[in-house]
Amino acid sequence: MGVGVEVVEEAGDEVVAALARLMPQLSPLVDLIGVEAVGVLVAWPGSRVLVGRLDGEIVGTLTLVVFPTPTGVRARVEDVVVDVGCRGRGVGSALLLEAVRLASIDGAYTIDLSSRPSRVAANRLCEEFGFELGDDRAYRLNLPRRGRRRSGE
Repeated sequence: MGVGVEVVEEAGDEVVAALARLMPQLSPLVDLIGVEAVGVLVAWPGSRVLVGRLDGEIVGTLTLVVFPTPTGVRARVEDVVVDVGCRGRGVGSALLLEAVRLASIDGAYTIDLSSRPSRVAANRLCEEFGFELGDDRAYRLNLPRRGRRRSGE
């Protein structure tokens, strides 16, 4: 059957279960994901959750956020993860290709994403797609998580 990519339209059981399985592979600090959280994510304006399927099963995901700024429309790719047992089979490439296509249709002039240096294959994929390391510094301010706690707290 091969690799397929689709935009999630609703927080069904299959999508919720897949995200609950995949997100901890990205970060052990991710809270359990339920129907309500996925529903909010799917309905959020300017945000699209993409899932990658391999032989019909959801084995990867990413979130594409497109937003206007005073200098033009920009996009950001977040939370890219492919199931550890399915990596190297084109799922990440298919997800990223669709995200680039959708961002372009939406009029974005840049797409930003970040990846930890330890994620060698993910960084190589970004470079293969033409992403370049920027010359700017990316800063992050961690805010308190409302109504949720990180694992182990």
